[in-house]
Amino acid sequence: MAEVFEITGWDFHPLERCRFSRRTPISDIDPVIPVHHLVEREEHASWVSRKLTELSYDRDGREEQNMTASSDEEMGELRRANAELRQLLDEALAREAATAEVLQVINSSPGDLKPVFDAILEKATRLCVAPYGQLAMYDGEVFRFVAAHGETEFALNLQRDPHPPSDGVTWLRILGGENVVHVPDVRDTDLYRSGHLQTREFVDNGGGRSLLSVALRKDDALLGILSIYRQEPRPFSDKEIALLQDFAAQALIAMENARLLTATREALEQQTATAEVLQIINSSLGDLVPVFDALLDKALDLCGAAFGNLWTFDGERFRTAALRRVPEAYLEWQLSRETVPPRPGTVLGHIAAGKAFAQIPDAASEDAYMSTDARTLVELGGGRTVVGVPLRKETSLLGAITIFRQEVKPFTEHQIEVLQNFAAQAVIAMENARLLTETHEALEQQTATAEVLQVINSSPGDLAPVFEAILEKAHSLCGADRGALVSFDGQLFRAIATRGMPEGFAEFLRGGFPFVPGGPMDELLRGEPVHTLDLAAFAAESPPAVARLAQQALELAGTRTILMVPLCKDAVLLGYVAAYRLEVRSFTDKQIALLENFAAQAVIAMENARLLGELRQRTDEVAELNRGLEARVAEQVEELGRVGRLKRFLAPQLAELIVSQGDEKILESHRREIVVVFCDLRGYTAFTETAEPEEVLDFLREYHGALGPLVSQFEGTLDQFSGDGIMVFFNDPVPCPDPAERAVKMAMAMREAAGTLIADWRERGRDLGFGAGIAQGYATLGQIGFSERSGYTAIGTVCNVAARLCAEAKDRQILLSQRVNVALKGSVATEQVGALALKGLTQPVVAYNVPLVGSQAAFRVIEGGGSQSA
Repeated sequence: MAEVFEITGWDFHPLERCRFSRRTPISDIDPVIPVHHLVEREEHASWVSRKLTELSYDRDGREEQNMTASSDEEMGELRRANAELRQLLDEALAREAATAEVLQVINSSPGDLKPVFDAILEKATRLCVAPYGQLAMYDGEVFRFVAAHGETEFALNLQRDPHPPSDGVTWLRILGGENVVHVPDVRDTDLYRSGHLQTREFVDNGGGRSLLSVALRKDDALLGILSIYRQEPRPFSDKEIALLQDFAAQALIAMENARLLTATREALEQQTATAEVLQIINSSLGDLVPVFDALLDKALDLCGAAFGNLWTFDGERFRTAALRRVPEAYLEWQLSRETVPPRPGTVLGHIAAGKAFAQIPDAASEDAYMSTDARTLVELGGGRTVVGVPLRKETSLLGAITIFRQEVKPFTEHQIEVLQNFAAQAVIAMENARLLTETHEALEQQTATAEVLQVINSSPGDLAPVFEAILEKAHSLCGADRGALVSFDGQLFRAIATRGMPEGFAEFLRGGFPFVPGGPMDELLRGEPVHTLDLAAFAAESPPAVARLAQQALELAGTRTILMVPLCKDAVLLGYVAAYRLEVRSFTDKQIALLENFAAQAVIAMENARLLGELRQRTDEVAELNRGLEARVAEQVEELGRVGRLKRFLAPQLAELIVSQGDEKILESHRREIVVVFCDLRGYTAFTETAEPEEVLDFLREYHGALGPLVSQFEGTLDQFSGDGIMVFFNDPVPCPDPAERAVKMAMAMREAAGTLIADWRERGRDLGFGAGIAQGYATLGQIGFSERSGYTAIGTVCNVAARLCAEAKDRQILLSQRVNVALKGSVATEQVGALALKGLTQPVVAYNVPLVGSQAAFRVIEGGGSQSA
């Protein structure tokens, strides 16, 4: 048997091993054909060609003797093998050239995927003999076409909008886990036959027939799909499928390179921006304006935003601290407002509520913006997508950064993280500035205090240099233009030192002016500082005597904002220290506290000057003060006792009013027109007959606990609690302007509160209801009882009418007498019930009901006792 040889090991592509094998007698061929690497393939092909040619000649003088028909056949087979080998070599070289070109495009387009995808599609469609190809990216929800080859009008239409996975012919299968989906003929599929719209369009409009799709996956996550198709039903070969998988791998390499490059570039940009901002913070100690401007500029650049704001927060409202790249129309409107409230539903509202960040994808579609003046963001600034992050130190909200896009394009998680990083830097800058300012202010205050104390120590009994030093230090540290230190002798205020004052006003202060009640002097007398922001507005709103004093400061000194801190010793007003500003600008809490500190030093100086001569007098004053305090305590104890007694039947505020006026004569017997409310429960008697006593007490506690506070809320006078019955009247002992309306609204509130309780008890099998009657008329009122236990009651027909109306009322009815209905003047919707014959009354009573809202037609009372539909 003739020996045979085998040609193996032809490696045409790094991702695909193509093996070629032929068998033939070995008598005329070397036993082994040497095979090397890719760079030697053309030499191998030439070597095989030469071997095949050598078979045509005599080797060792044997050709002519041994040439037979069989050798001719073997020669033809080798020539066919050579042709196939040459074809395989050409295909491999074409694949390698395409791969090299794609890799070259990847290398020359760092971060730019469009030319890479175009090159991949061009090579894939050419080598796989498919005229058309597309690459779609997947974001976890929809597919977007990012590249197409051999574009038709059908393919161009597809690229305009995102598509859900259900639109694709092969997408759902790939989302289901398949990496390769090969459809030999799309027209011959269930999707096409079932009328699937996108499949029909692919075949009928795009001409697609044979379709091949390969998934682009990284760590099991689907990033996209690479597809090619033919317009005739010609399936793709295994070699073409493997080739498209190679191109898909190259696309993944390009995407990962772009992602890493983008992440590196963004990280570098962020680090650079952070370094630049920190450098500005370091070089602008205490000055936050350049820091905030730099922060916003960097944030806008790195986050791809159009404009932005940096806000500070005072606990209630946000104030603009920096604006960058804001459209001019919106900028003018923004600067016209000093502060902005954190409206619910807006970004600032979410931040004030405690969120770590807030994003509004489209402000134009949010009522929180478009239904308020915040719509100017959209109308004047063109703002659409908004994101904000808080400036927070521990649990304290210091402010916020908000940035805006003029298109609907939500910010990514990475961009929000970048913004949060800048917010942290802003907090660092604010904290540095605060600490620096506080340190500077504390040092100045300590120095000033030491200097004043030194003057006090060196000038015993001489107050002039002390007061001059206090005014100088206090007003320089508080930023005041002018100042005065004024004494008070119990009747007159008189300036004993001034600083920076026009002579006319200084002379007025030195001449003295009397204490005027009803103005800021009352606050000084109570030991409270007086801070008037705008003296002109204050003068316009004050009583004449107070306005005249304010007008003197306006006309003679040009004062607009004034701060007066009392000089008090043992709650005695000795005078005040005043700081004046010539503009409307409030003093800060720190400045007020600082002036209070200097006022305390002035008091020390004044007391030191008088200490020796007033020691004995001070002892007498202390004794007298103790006696006065004891008397006050006794009065307060008595007053508390009286208030407690009155609160048994009066609303707390009415009881306190009567005691504060010191007139309890109004509780003596007298006659007055009142409105009486009676209410009780339907089915209460049956309930008490079947329920245990403890259960009845539990219910009454809940019932009284729910209805009792309503009496105080509507300022009624409680006559009695008797089991389920409650009697309340209005317009006595303290008259009120709307007793009927108060009575009806209290009854409505009681009905609602009782309804909730009754519903719970009905679930326990207790059938209860609530009814009320209200009447208006004259009654005799006064205290009854004895010293240890007394009450306040009303007696008269009006009480009987209210009680009978209550007894007549059905569940959830509130029956009114005609007089009450007329007094309401339409303020509460009512309906006429008709004339009722009430027990104990000789004449029928025309009654009205207050219906439940929405339960039936309501009637509005009109003048003259008639009614009309409400």
